Amino acid sequence: MADRHSLESSELQSAQAELPPDPVPLSVTTVDAHCHLDIFTEGGPAGAGVRAALDRAKAVGIDRVVQVGCDLPSSRYSVECAIAFPGEVVAAIALHPNDAPRLPDLEGALAEIEKLAEHPRVRAIGETGLDHFRTPPEKRDVQEYSFRRHIALAKKLGKTLMIHDREAHDDVLRVLEEEGAPERVVFHCYSGDAAMAQVCAARGYVLSFAGTLTFKNAPQLREALAVIPADQFLVETDAPFLTPVPYRGKPNAPYLIPHTVRLMAEIRGVSEEEIARVTSATAERLFGPF
Repeated sequence: MADRHSLESSELQSAQAELPPDPVPLSVTTVDAHCHLDIFTEGGPAGAGVRAALDRAKAVGIDRVVQVGCDLPSSRYSVECAIAFPGEVVAAIALHPNDAPRLPDLEGALAEIEKLAEHPRVRAIGETGLDHFRTPPEKRDVQEYSFRRHIALAKKLGKTLMIHDREAHDDVLRVLEEEGAPERVVFHCYSGDAAMAQVCAARGYVLSFAGTLTFKNAPQLREALAVIPADQFLVETDAPFLTPVPYRGKPNAPYLIPHTVRLMAEIRGVSEEEIARVTSATAERLFGPF
């Protein structure tokens, strides 16, 4: 876990870094659809660090989170966290696409993920998918095999599929089409453009937008959000990464969601209360009652 995130943590500061201030609270609550509490809290899945992070988020209108596992330790953590905080946390578990090709016993790891996934507090299989940015071409066949196995598991258990797609848009869509997508699919930290968003929307997929939506160099994300139906998008942090503007470069956490929600409202031409309502409803449709 630490190895994977050390490769992706240029925005993540030391544990002593100053956290951004609390935003103005939302008047309607919503859900952080993807975060990694295990990376930025201390004390274990039932510890005071998680409790403090949840309380700080709740104070500004983020009253539920989806805790996401990326390998066996973080997937076990996610299940334990969801058990410890009913009503506030549900789990997603998987082997991250960058990790799968490096595992000495991929089949054994997949077998444990399958066993963990049977727990009722696990609501999604992910983050899984394809990553052509960090995984070299010679290892992508293993990555794709793992993705296909996760798709099959989501279908077998009737759970939402949570996709990591980095510079692999066409191949992700191809594999979903070849395997037959589960009933519920969400693209975590959506990174495509408006044309891809329309393809996804036509297939019934949900797009989850992170703090990258606020980045100046991401106009394609704002264009994508503008063209999809109101019941096909979510909001997330991917905390502790991808902190929204104006705090890009500082550690992220669920309590910073309001910054992204307010930009979403501006892009869609609706109130922030409407964004909170629709993202909350979509999260409940995808992940069930928390």
